[in-house]
Amino acid sequence: MLIVEGHKIHLDKNPTNLTNDELFEFCRMNKELHIERDAAQNIVIMAPVGGNSGFHEVEFLTEVNIWRRQNGGASFSSSTGFLMPNGAMRSPDACWISEARWSKVTDEEKKKFPPVVPDFVAEIRSPSDSLKGTKAKMEEWLDNGVRLGWLVDIHNQQVLIYREDGSIEIVKGFDNVLNGEDVMEGFEFDLKQLKMP
Repeated sequence: MLIVEGHKIHLDKNPTNLTNDELFEFCRMNKELHIERDAAQNIVIMAPVGGNSGFHEVEFLTEVNIWRRQNGGASFSSSTGFLMPNGAMRSPDACWISEARWSKVTDEEKKKFPPVVPDFVAEIRSPSDSLKGTKAKMEEWLDNGVRLGWLVDIHNQQVLIYREDGSIEIVKGFDNVLNGEDVMEGFEFDLKQLKMP
C-alpha cells in the first residue's frame, strides 16, 4: 500500500498488468482520485479540477443531458470511465453515446467501465493541462471511434472541433454557438455560457 497525501492506493501487482476488472476495483478503492489508464497501460492519476473548470464542465454536462432526454442515447458524468479499443480507459468531461452503440453493451458490462466509445466527447482544458497533452487525448478519442469531439481551451478562448474525417476546425472567441452537426443533430451550445458569473 502506498499512501499519497492521505489517499490510499492499493497495488499488489505491476499496474501495466491490471485486467479491466482489476482496474475497476483499483479505481473503486481509490474513488477520491480521478484515475485513467493510457494505451501503454500506465495508470494516470489526475488532480481534481478547480472551481472554474468544474463550472465549465457542468455547463456542458447539463446541455448534453437536456438534449439526450429529448433525443435518446446515453450521457454520463465526467467520472465515468470507458474502455477503448487501444486498451486505454478514459473519462471525458462530457459525452453522449448513441442508442445504436449503447445497446451493444451488456447489462453486466454497464456495471463497470463500459467497453464502448462515445459518439461525442467534450474535453475542457484546465489550467493544469498542457494544450499538447489535451490535443493528444482528443486524437486518441478520434482514433478509437469518437465521431465528434470538442476541445474547449478556456485559457485561449477557443474550441478545437475534431471530426471523424480527420479535420480540425478552430473556433476563436466565446461569442459563437457550436452545434452537434450530423452526430447530435439539433444540439447547440452557446459558448457565452462559459463566462463565469
